[in-house]
Amino acid sequence: MTLPLTTDRLVIRDWTADDAEAAFQIYGSSDVTHWLTPAMDRVGDAAAMRSVLQAWQEAQPNLIPPRGRWAVESRSDGRVIGGLGIRLLPPYREDLELSWQLRPEEWGHGYATEAGRALVEWAFSQDGTDELFAVARPSNSRAIATAERIGMQWVGETTKYYDLRLQVYRVRRGDVV
Repeated sequence: MTLPLTTDRLVIRDWTADDAEAAFQIYGSSDVTHWLTPAMDRVGDAAAMRSVLQAWQEAQPNLIPPRGRWAVESRSDGRVIGGLGIRLLPPYREDLELSWQLRPEEWGHGYATEAGRALVEWAFSQDGTDELFAVARPSNSRAIATAERIGMQWVGETTKYYDLRLQVYRVRRGDVV
């Protein structure tokens, strides 16, 4: 499996500068950024979002797979509805974190689960990737439910990552059927 990935309803692909307005609808929303770890300030406008996307695009070729950041696009109309990422968790940079963000109006349709499962399968096809983690603030019931629907198991609560009290979920290569 190679990127872009497709599911029944979604395409997971690299971000482009043309995605700035759509990405701003995600990362410019305090409803989204409030839950991110580490805490991220809301992106102020589409121009600032274009700069963020440009930085992500420049970093992407230097990341060892499965690390990266990707856009989630609706197959039916080509709209960018979310973003996905896999990155190293602090402080030791050993554990890989799977993260997802959707436009608030797209919450509750199963897109994060669908995209997350596809990315997990792809990640486990990459050499050396045996487990992925997701972290969520204890009050973020949506993220916790999504991690469980993706097939991740709760492993505990910690302050190890980002100096925040977080719920930790994990999926291992052998868990994916």
